[in-house]
Amino acid sequence: MHDLKVPTQELAAEFERSFGERPSIFRAPGRVNLIGEHTDYNDGFVMPAAIDFYTWAAIAPRKDSKLLAISNQFPEKLEADLRDSARPRAGNWTDYVWGVAMSLSQADFPTSGASLLIRGEVPIGAGLSSSAALEVATGFALLTSFGRQIDLSQLAAICQRAENDYVGARCGIMDQFIACHGRTDRALLLDCRSLEYKYLPLPPKLSLVICNTMVKHSVAGREYNQRRAECEEGVRLLHQWLPDIRALRDVTPQQFADFSDRLPATVRKRCKHVVTEDARVLEAADALTSGNLSRLGELMHASHASMRDDFEISCPELDAMVELALSQPGLVGTRMTGGGFGGCTINLVRHAEVDNFRSALRTGYEKRFGLTPDIYVTSPSAGVHQVL
Repeated sequence: MHDLKVPTQELAAEFERSFGERPSIFRAPGRVNLIGEHTDYNDGFVMPAAIDFYTWAAIAPRKDSKLLAISNQFPEKLEADLRDSARPRAGNWTDYVWGVAMSLSQADFPTSGASLLIRGEVPIGAGLSSSAALEVATGFALLTSFGRQIDLSQLAAICQRAENDYVGARCGIMDQFIACHGRTDRALLLDCRSLEYKYLPLPPKLSLVICNTMVKHSVAGREYNQRRAECEEGVRLLHQWLPDIRALRDVTPQQFADFSDRLPATVRKRCKHVVTEDARVLEAADALTSGNLSRLGELMHASHASMRDDFEISCPELDAMVELALSQPGLVGTRMTGGGFGGCTINLVRHAEVDNFRSALRTGYEKRFGLTPDIYVTSPSAGVHQVL
């Protein structure tokens, strides 16, 4: 776990230098998804865990209606009047902050003027949800610093709306939800339709080892939205024979087998992934609860194969990282995690083998691609909270 004291003191001092007053400080975590990829926007099931990499938000109220925000990672600044909802999209990190403020106002949680300093630890572009951590940290800071209370599931939905409407990314709710509801040493099983959830124990003998391929292929954003459109087309077509379905989560594996041959080849493959992935998530939750780690590993590997072959969102770097992991002692399960086309793999590794695992994957990946991967060892962590 990161030492709270040092970053809190540093951030408070930096805020005072920038804005001349003492702040309150909040933080929200990034996340890794153990299994359940591209199921969230299909109303399905996911199993994320918050990780101990955070986005920090230092904040102090202002006497005017301006929202000022700066970051120690990016040169762009936000300076806008909260009464001016017509601010155009800037195409950088400030859109997330502004979008959250506007979405809170639209949900009848208006905020007053504030000064914000953002500090990010979540690796950007690695599929670990730095954007949701920023949104949730901002939203929670704005609400709490003005004495407003909100149900955390409602905050997650507001932050998702901000990313959809003000950033233009058609994400599901998983990332924002786990940033709100993360819990130490627990994964979370989430029904993305009802937002019902339960915590799942992660055995204390296991570490979450996240291997960053250090690549993000340029097609990622376009292909993400295309996959979502293909899933929606599958629902539209299947509705002819299954009139009660609202999303792919309503299609059982048997129903899909009965009608899948009537779908165009590409749409059929996309739908197959989502239908089978939902089933894998629920079985993985049972395996984790019962301690059947062997079955959990099989399900994670099957998930990766489905994303590679049916949803077609993997890439040579991700596949190589998974292949390297499969030959290592101490591995329970491995798969790509996140939107795809680069980013990270998630590996469940027994504590005693973590150091050897990291060394073997770093050496093998460097030899194959000439890139040195970042490898993070973490554990499930707490969701958004105030630290000062």
